Formats: sequence, C-alpha cells, structure tokens
Amino acid sequence: MGIIMESIQATKQRFGIIGNDAKLNRAIEKAIQVAPTDISVLVTGESGVGKESIPKIIHSLSHRKHGKYIAVNCGAIPEGTIDSELFGHEKGAFTGATATRSGYFEVADGGTIFLDEVGELPLPTQVRLLRVLENGEFLKVGSSKTQKTDVRIVAATNVDMSDAIAKGKFREDLYYRLSTVEIGLPPLRERSEDIHLLFRKFATDFAQKYKMPTIRLDEQATQLLLKYRWGGNIRQLRNIAEQISVLEQDREISYETLRGYLPDVGSNLPAVINNKKSESDFASEREILYKVLFDMQRDVNDLKKLTLELLRNDDSETVQREHSGLINKIYADDEAEETYAESVPARRELIVPSDVEVIGYNDTPAVTNTEDKYHFAEDIQEEETLSLQEKELELIKKSLEKYNGKRKAAAEELGISERTLYRKIKQYNL
Repeated sequence: MGIIMESIQATKQRFGIIGNDAKLNRAIEKAIQVAPTDISVLVTGESGVGKESIPKIIHSLSHRKHGKYIAVNCGAIPEGTIDSELFGHEKGAFTGATATRSGYFEVADGGTIFLDEVGELPLPTQVRLLRVLENGEFLKVGSSKTQKTDVRIVAATNVDMSDAIAKGKFREDLYYRLSTVEIGLPPLRERSEDIHLLFRKFATDFAQKYKMPTIRLDEQATQLLLKYRWGGNIRQLRNIAEQISVLEQDREISYETLRGYLPDVGSNLPAVINNKKSESDFASEREILYKVLFDMQRDVNDLKKLTLELLRNDDSETVQREHSGLINKIYADDEAEETYAESVPARRELIVPSDVEVIGYNDTPAVTNTEDKYHFAEDIQEEETLSLQEKELELIKKSLEKYNGKRKAAAEELGISERTLYRKIKQYNL
C-alpha cells in the first residue's frame, strides 16, 4: 500500500496534479495500473475536472511513451470533416481535397490518441472508430484500400453515456469497446479539502506570472470558497483566481470581494431543498396540470350530482337543505365571500348564474321551473368546458393573494418552481 501511495504522489507531482481526495487518488491509481497494457480507457467526469491529465499519465507510463501522443477534441471538429481529420482522405475525395492527406490514426501509429468529448462523434464516424478498435483497420475517405494502425485509444466524455445510448446518439457496442476500463474523476464540490489548496496554488502561479504579490483570502472568504458549488470545477476555480489576481489592488480578499466574482452565488451555495418539484420545467407544468384536472373533475362530479337531484326531485327546497354546502361551494366567489364575510359575518353573498333564482334563508340557489332545469344543465355544461388556462390563472391569483404576493410561498403551495411561477405571472400579466 505504501508503494502505491508513493507512486501516486510521484505521478501527481510529475503532472502538476493538486489534491489528496480519495476518489482522485483512486483515479490516478487506476491510470497507473492500466498504463502498461493496451486496453482502451474511457475517462468520465464533468467539464473542467481535469480529464486531460489521465491520458497523459497513461501514455507516459506505457511502452508507447516514445511514440506520438495526439489529443483530438471531437466536439470542435465539424461533422463534415471529422472523418478526414481522423482517418485521412485521398486526392479528389471531395471538393477541396487537392492532395492526399494522412489522418490522426495514421500519424499516431505506434502511439496514443486521446479522443476528448467522444460523445459528440457523429454516428457514421462511430462506425469507423469501432472498426479501428476491433481489428486496427481503417479506410481513408474516398479510398477502398484498407490500412492498418497500431494505436492506443483513450477517450473522455462529460456526457451521460447511458442516456446517449438510450436516445440513439451513441452506439452501445462502441461504448463497451471504449470503456474496457472506466476512470471517473470527481467534481470539485466533492473535493472540499482540495478547493482552498488549489486556489492557493493558482494564486501563487499567477503572482509569479504577473509579478505581483500573492492574493490571500480572509476567513469568511475561505468559507464562501468552500461552500460554492463550482459548476465549472477546476477550470472555473483557476479563472476566478486569475481574475482576482489581476484586478484587485488589495491583496487581502474579503467575503464581499470574492462574492462579486462568483456568478449566481445564492443559487450555487448548497441548501436543503426539495429537488423533486424543480427537476425540469416539464415536471412542474405536469404537476400543476394534474392538480387543475383533479380539481375540475371533482367540481364536475359535484355538479352532476346536484343536477341529477334537481332534475329528479321537484321539491327544490329539500334539495337546497340537503345540498346547501355543495351549492355554496360551487357558486360562491371566494374573493367576494371573504371580503363580505369580514363586514357581515352572519350572511354570505353568492354570485350565481343569471337564470338561477336565489331563495331561502341560506341564500341557496334553486331551480323554480322545468324550463330553468334545462337552462341550469346547460350552465353546468359550460362550467365543464372551462379551459385549463382559466383554472390555472385562478389558482395562481388565489395563491398570490393568500401569501400577499410572496412568490416563493405561492409556488410551494401550487407545487411548482418559483421560476415557473414567475414565468406564469409574466404570461398572464399579473
């Protein structure tokens, strides 16, 4: 175990890798172990975690170390020319091909090719790459002559490969050929003990580069540095350190100064929240639609029940007594009811359809003749055809009024994200 740790520390020192995180050490250990072999390696991790260091370690510790090492950013090469870049082309193979050209797989014969952002490769190129991995053969664009190459492939991606395979964007057989060994690098936010260490290293480097005193963080600024989410990982941390080193006159950096360089600092600090309601706008929209539909279904069922009683029973007063609560629920306007109840608690004002007569002590609506029964049924049909948009608007208005315009509380009650509620407020011009 001691020998392994010494090897890991020596490798980190050689390649300028900073940190003592266990996951980082494990990734480097795996790179050291697979280096002497020729098996393919897939490096995974978020953008900016330093995936490009792993293929360099593998190449330098392999028997190919005296061969060529070529790094290719697959996402930066246009789809129309990537086959030519990787495999070469014959003269006249396409417009502009004025001479025969060797591709990277021919040039790197006996060495290592690092395919960064391999998840961005177009499907036809994936087929060509699979052939190279299987038997070391490839065809130049515009050629029918098979060529051989002896190349070690190390690939990297920040794409969720399982999702890409499920969506048909990446070949499953190619994925398994590339990921004979998979090495995952942890995001910076999971390496909390390394964050300040990295920042100090970057600050020292930039102080030497720009010939100025090294910046230092006070205690509060250090805590902010550790709590920030670092979506851009090490690359973002390095950029922040460089910006502050160049722009700040005071070399003692305070909390407020550092905060000014961190985008969306409030939303990037860790917090205990319920992510289930804000996973996506689609999920939020679906939740509110379900709620509206369930409310509408319940109201329609109540209306059907009341209508059936009215049509079957000519004794409207009996129906009113037995269903007074339901009638008030259906026809009472909540806003008018609450406002009026404050001034006259003993009486409630009801807003009812114009062709329904209001009678009785409880102010409950009743249908007074057979003709009005059918008018009432037509009104129910109109209630059923209320649009989801009107229902949604009503729910949003009531929630905002209930919480005095506080969007966060209203959004929680509605079961949607605050961002979605803000968009709805703009949509309905509330």
